[in-house]
Amino acid sequence: MQPVKLLLVEDEAQMARLLQRGLSEEGHQVDVCSRGEDALIQAANVSYDAIVLDWSLPDLDGVSVLRQWRESGLSTPVLMLTARGSTGEKVTGLRAGADDYLVKPFDFDELLARLEALARRGAGTNASAQLGSVSLDAKRRCLARSGAEVTLTAREFALANELWSHAGDVLSRSRLLSSVWGTDFDGLPNVVDVYVGYLRTKLSELGADDIEIAAVRGIGYRLRKVTQ
Repeated sequence: MQPVKLLLVEDEAQMARLLQRGLSEEGHQVDVCSRGEDALIQAANVSYDAIVLDWSLPDLDGVSVLRQWRESGLSTPVLMLTARGSTGEKVTGLRAGADDYLVKPFDFDELLARLEALARRGAGTNASAQLGSVSLDAKRRCLARSGAEVTLTAREFALANELWSHAGDVLSRSRLLSSVWGTDFDGLPNVVDVYVGYLRTKLSELGADDIEIAAVRGIGYRLRKVTQ
């Protein structure tokens, strides 16, 4: 794949050096921050294709940094590194706006593959797609309606793009899981239902009552117009 520009937020100096060297050897451009406050400023002033964010930092914890990024409108895909492997802690990170996570210790090849997957999902999509009053904007990675917009995480966008690209079609959960999370995803299969819920909430925030993501019992979901 094409080289991407990455921000690595990691306070363990040795790990930061190893990751920076490994990612650079793969052809990627890597900037490093060791503190949360510095990362907030860096990401606000430089455009990155993806961010690797450690949960434990010396000043602000990674979740706090991530929440501030998302509240400010930053939509860059974020992969969170954490020593916290419980389901509850993973959910906390995802709900704060993380697009993916890895539990330490991890294999470098897996980190690389996950970062490249995030970058691929952001590329090769239509610039925009319209259904009813709502447009899906790939460049800004958001849903927009009547001048209002809501930002999507990389994973939310990948799911929305699959639904918008096949509007009117019934898409099975297994197809959505494979398309959005990859064929090697080993998490809980109900993650599709969780993220459909996130998209429904964002459509509601926009007041979009002319389209819906309808559940098709026993199969999956269909994005469709609603007859008024």
